[in-house]
Amino acid sequence: MINRTEIIVIGGCAGNGLASFRREKYVPFGGPDGGDGGNGGDVFIAADFSLVDLALLKQKRRFRAESGHQGGRWGKHGKRGENINILVPVGTMVFIRAETGEEKLLGDLIALEQKVLVAKGGKGGLGNVHFATGANQAPRVAAKGELGEERRVVLELK
Repeated sequence: MINRTEIIVIGGCAGNGLASFRREKYVPFGGPDGGDGGNGGDVFIAADFSLVDLALLKQKRRFRAESGHQGGRWGKHGKRGENINILVPVGTMVFIRAETGEEKLLGDLIALEQKVLVAKGGKGGLGNVHFATGANQAPRVAAKGELGEERRVVLELK
């Protein structure tokens, strides 16, 4: 029976914004229409009554949420990345391990389906629509999406 384990969780990377321009017949100077990138998925740890120990987490130690998708033409936003839930037994204490080695209590899962957010996904990049000004009406720049958080998580069963 395994009562203590350490895993690595990584939030999803965000999608990039798009730099594109309107192209329509009979519209000689179409403006920017690039959409924003989607946010990355988050990583949660959730309590479940059907589990009795942390043995399943000994086999798989790295968990990564889905990344967001790039923005599209016509101001369309990219798809958001899917969140993932890591199931642990009820009575599990969740600690975050810092680079210095000290552990900080993040949550105590004592109820069914109680969740704790352990790694946040990145924020999506902006499309070129957001960079248009009176002086620069056709920006050829878009922002990149941010990376998701990476954390070391220590799980201890009471």
